[in-house]
Amino acid sequence: MPLFVIIAQDKPDGLEHRLAVRPTHLEHLKTLGDQMVFAGPLLDENEKPQGSMMVIEAADLAAAKALTAQDPFVKEGVFASYEVKQWVWGINNPDKRGQ
Repeated sequence: MPLFVIIAQDKPDGLEHRLAVRPTHLEHLKTLGDQMVFAGPLLDENEKPQGSMMVIEAADLAAAKALTAQDPFVKEGVFASYEVKQWVWGINNPDKRGQ
């Protein structure tokens, strides 16, 4: 199944809101099961979250966008912007080691 990267930037001065929504966001990510490849926050110069990067599996770009739209960080307005792009894991892909 194709991989998609989601790169998001938080709204300015949104750390408190992010932290309030985070437990719901993490519960949502758990429901994705194997579709969630990896995820984590983007940090500012003070090592505080300022956005997110996630890699998910989905059937196609439309499905990846629909899945992303269900994320509480999107639904609750944590992100100022985000983009969803198809991505190929070319280097250090654990599924292709030794090939």
